[in-house]
Amino acid sequence: MTRYAGFLRGVNVGGVNLKMAEVAKAFEDAGFTNVKTILASGNVLLDSRSGVAAVRKKAEKALRDAFGYDAWVLAYDLKTVQQISEKFPFEREVDGYHSYVTFVTDSHVLDELAALGDDAGPDEKIARGEGVIYWQVPSKGTLDTTIGKTMGKKRYKSSTTTRNLRTVEKVLR
Repeated sequence: MTRYAGFLRGVNVGGVNLKMAEVAKAFEDAGFTNVKTILASGNVLLDSRSGVAAVRKKAEKALRDAFGYDAWVLAYDLKTVQQISEKFPFEREVDGYHSYVTFVTDSHVLDELAALGDDAGPDEKIARGEGVIYWQVPSKGTLDTTIGKTMGKKRYKSSTTTRNLRTVEKVLR
């Protein structure tokens, strides 16, 4: 049995409002075990005997069936999430800044997002990791940054989701 973190894209923002207890129930009904939600932003821990690709597909289907929306889930075993967190390349806590991890499942999208580092403003840091983009931006105006403006595009919906580094740490506890 493997412990996974499922990061749901676009939950409780932009009109997709889900109660985490109902999300946990949908996942349990789909056959996942030891399901636990963290915060209200679409973070789920679960156990499965399946591989990561099957977990992702099964989780997306469970959400689509239960809630009738175009659900996207990025799933990772907890060891991978731990490694991603440990490799955060910037100072983790900086006053006036937010530290983020964007999880990316499509290598072309990862290349595209990593290239944004060339156009980043002086207060925005962007670095490529293994299957992720690390970024740190001023707390005010996150959506006005190079990466913030880009991430809202529909074509990234199925292959990316962003979490504050503090949220990633809560998932790991």
